[in-house]
Amino acid sequence: MSKIVSIATALPAYKHEQEKILDFMQRVFALNEPDQRKLKFLYHKSGIQTRYSVIADYSRPVKDWKFYPRSENLEPFPTVEQRMALYQKYAAPLSVDAIRNCIEGFIRPDEITHLITVSCTGMSAPGLDLQIVSLMDLPNTIYRSSVNFMGCYAAIHALKMADAICKTELDARVVIVCTELCTLHFQHEATSDNIASSLLFSDGSAAALVIHESQPAKGLSLKSFYAEIIPKGRKDMAWEISSSGFLMTLSGYIPDLIEEDFEPLVERALKTAGVGRDEITHWCVHPGGKRILEAICNCLQLTNGHLDPSYRVLRDFGNMSSPTILFVLKEMMYKSGFGENQKIFGAAFGPGLTMETFLAFS
Repeated sequence: MSKIVSIATALPAYKHEQEKILDFMQRVFALNEPDQRKLKFLYHKSGIQTRYSVIADYSRPVKDWKFYPRSENLEPFPTVEQRMALYQKYAAPLSVDAIRNCIEGFIRPDEITHLITVSCTGMSAPGLDLQIVSLMDLPNTIYRSSVNFMGCYAAIHALKMADAICKTELDARVVIVCTELCTLHFQHEATSDNIASSLLFSDGSAAALVIHESQPAKGLSLKSFYAEIIPKGRKDMAWEISSSGFLMTLSGYIPDLIEEDFEPLVERALKTAGVGRDEITHWCVHPGGKRILEAICNCLQLTNGHLDPSYRVLRDFGNMSSPTILFVLKEMMYKSGFGENQKIFGAAFGPGLTMETFLAFS
């Protein structure tokens, strides 16, 4: 059995008010007046107040744009190469900030035995893992693994890997870092998928330190994992590479699919773990969007602020894809009043449609 002893986060330099991003989107989507009103309504109902990006343009006047062309139609539109150049520039330093924040006071960088990197917004070889090794001067013998293109549930998958490592190597000190630069992949065609993506996604990084239960240090014990694929939702959430960047498919039916299938999945996950639903004290749910959180509340009949940490992360940061669930878990772990005998059920959703869950006890 393993435990999470620390979670830390890092954010890029540019903080954008949702209202400013709306101004940017209304300009570049070139919508007619009724569609502009619809877009404004969606942004105001998003539950998001601020988001972060490595790109400054989203809340600056046109004359100050640096990444996007200052033309009416954004042509020539940024290429995949230009987007990946920014990923190469910013992803590794942001990851290092999160890792250093995470391990400070616990272990030295050279004591990290395993490094698991998680990302779906940039790919290269040598990749993010080797960049981190170089920037932090980590041992050349360090165990490395990368979780790529799994999307919003990937952090739970990485925790599952870390747990398996710690069960076989009792002295392992596993660092997971999830880093996504979603805003690199903005698409200017006013399709429903592009509008949904531009409304929700943002940039950020989160790191977690996982060790074996027997090692001295307080932490959150990882008790079990459970995942299912919902094939009927395969086409409703997807993430594909194109010549103009990475393309998100984000169907409006996703909240309905989750509301229909999540409660039975929770019951199966709890049964597998031998835990009663009445034992769960906290629900750590990935805030994929306001409608998704509302769907979870409806199907589980949650009240009394059970998903407040998820709503707060959505409000302050938007959907950062893989790091987001760790932002929520961090808020729970370090919140005043969180002590012993707490039982957390965590869940995140991604392409497939995949639902990954975990149980963690303090």
